[in-house]
Amino acid sequence: MRISIMELLVFLLTSLHLLATCLAMNIKTDKSSLLALKSHITSDPDEILSTNWSSLTSVCNWIGITCGSHHKRVTALNISEMGLTGSVPPQLGNLSFLVSFDLSFNNFHSKLPPEFSRLQRLRVIDLSYNNFTGEIPRFLGDFQDLQMFSIENNSFSGFTPLLSQT
Repeated sequence: MRISIMELLVFLLTSLHLLATCLAMNIKTDKSSLLALKSHITSDPDEILSTNWSSLTSVCNWIGITCGSHHKRVTALNISEMGLTGSVPPQLGNLSFLVSFDLSFNNFHSKLPPEFSRLQRLRVIDLSYNNFTGEIPRFLGDFQDLQMFSIENNSFSGFTPLLSQT
């Protein structure tokens, strides 16, 4: 079976187009998840997110967001010490490449949504100095790569799940 150069070129271009579409859809999911977080924030006293997190710009340019250099997906969310008030929406569970999650020193409240359990790449979780409530989620003990976990100065109840030791 012989393949012409033209057929090979068409195949390669089609494959690249599909890959680019796939990557664009994934960053769109990340953007949608972060915009859901923004919509759950009821107070942004310094207007950091309200002026910077825009659907017109790339999430990789937003304050508090870090994207991976290879795949251009959100790998870190650090909106600590911004005086924000709000809750964590279930859509954050769609940030499938998230490695570091820091909401410390704000006024987040309510419970962590169960969808948060899908963030299996997490290595850092810092929820300290907020007003989170409810049971400490048991799924946190399932995060295999978790290296730092801080929930001090909240209103969680229950026991901290045993975190795997690697």
